[in-house]
Amino acid sequence: MASKIFFTILKNKQNFTKTNTASFTRTYSAVKPVTRNNLYSRISPLGDPDVSIVPVLDQWVLEGKDVCKLELKRIVRDLRARKRYRHALQVSNWMSSKDLPLSVGDHAVQLDLIGKVHGLESAESYFNSLTDEDKVEKTYGALLNCYVREGLVDKSLSHMQKMKEMDFASTALNYNDLMCLYTNTGQLEKVPGVLSEMKDNGVSPDNFSYRICINAYGARSDISGMENILQEMESQPDISMDWVTYSTVANNYIKAGLKERAIIYLKKCEEKVSKDSLGYNHLISHYASLGNKDEMMRLWGVQKIKCKKQINRDFITMLGSLVKIGDLEEAENLFNEWESSCYFYDFRVPNILLIGYSQKGIVENAEAMLKDIVKKGNTPTSNSWSIVAAGYLAKQNMEKAFECIKEALAVQAQNKFWRPKPSLISSILSWLGDTRDVEEVEAFVSSLKDKVPQNRELYHALMKAYVRSGKEVDGLLKSMKANDIDEDDETRMILGSR
Repeated sequence: MASKIFFTILKNKQNFTKTNTASFTRTYSAVKPVTRNNLYSRISPLGDPDVSIVPVLDQWVLEGKDVCKLELKRIVRDLRARKRYRHALQVSNWMSSKDLPLSVGDHAVQLDLIGKVHGLESAESYFNSLTDEDKVEKTYGALLNCYVREGLVDKSLSHMQKMKEMDFASTALNYNDLMCLYTNTGQLEKVPGVLSEMKDNGVSPDNFSYRICINAYGARSDISGMENILQEMESQPDISMDWVTYSTVANNYIKAGLKERAIIYLKKCEEKVSKDSLGYNHLISHYASLGNKDEMMRLWGVQKIKCKKQINRDFITMLGSLVKIGDLEEAENLFNEWESSCYFYDFRVPNILLIGYSQKGIVENAEAMLKDIVKKGNTPTSNSWSIVAAGYLAKQNMEKAFECIKEALAVQAQNKFWRPKPSLISSILSWLGDTRDVEEVEAFVSSLKDKVPQNRELYHALMKAYVRSGKEVDGLLKSMKANDIDEDDETRMILGSR
């Protein structure tokens, strides 16, 4: 019971900020009608990962529309490619709930998505629940990928050995996983050895195999080694050189400060991009790293012409690149272009400009922009308000930082996964404990429930407010002890000021 004192003493302190009831409901007034009448056209614009797409799927069925398994699989594939893993898993789970039969490949995809969204334990549980008929090379490979993603070297190697014994490791994909494992765990020197082992075992490296190795050499600043691998790759008759590889090479040259060499491979990259909007995004980002606005704007124009349309991801990339080179005026123009044409108000887009304003020290512009968005009928995400709060914190304007973080917490019900930055909360708590009355500190601490751990900083903020007001602190001390938080020098200093 003592461990619950921390928040239960605050259960009636909820009026810590002025919020409108509408702020707790996501609005869609900025959404424009979608003229294309297919399932993908309804799902694609919903870029915010915190907005479930299950209602869209259910509505499709309620309208009497046909559900095509091949279309659903294509949607899952596209969402994965765009790193919208939570949405992809929602579609996959929806397929299962409607008793649409899943192939071994579908199970492998679902296992991988479960690992990305819910973690390794859930992925292992799903794998163990599969029938023996479904525990084949693809599903074993998906589980290996989960181990690799978590950086579990011993488990990954053990699982790979088991796959070899079952003759499930005869593809480049599994060796690529091992190279990724060594890359992610900082053992870059072991990557070329895996490439050699592949070739020794009769497994032909693919584009990704070579790219991992290229990156491993680049990360170690071994430009000569990178160039040798690139030359080997280009000499392989079965390898078709793609824009991704040349983008990878250019990126390593940029990091090495070899600007002229980087530009050579950016040109090679552009030759291979064709109509791939993601390729243009990479090119624009690389030229931003080189500070070359002219090339950024040229490629943005080419992308508009060659690609069917520009989605939120493209605007995010271009906005981020303009912010990176410090051109906020051009970024504002681009944001206005996006806002006037967007189908769905994805706050990841304006957040880029909010960050730009804050980094430039003009956080007041960021707050004004956010309030203007609210006036237009859109409800900002918690992260949007948190960005502005951090901007005010950087300027030591604690009053405004406090106001903005309260707004963030007020709308957090829309995003159960959002967590405020610990450094931001720590600074605000310290300020509150020193300056505000007990009720206000209690209300703020109550709003942090389920968002931050019950740590010493929370108790200290309350304790300082209690001491200043002459309120008894015994309950707080008992709650601290129940949560295994020992008194330290600061605790004793606060108590000593009574």
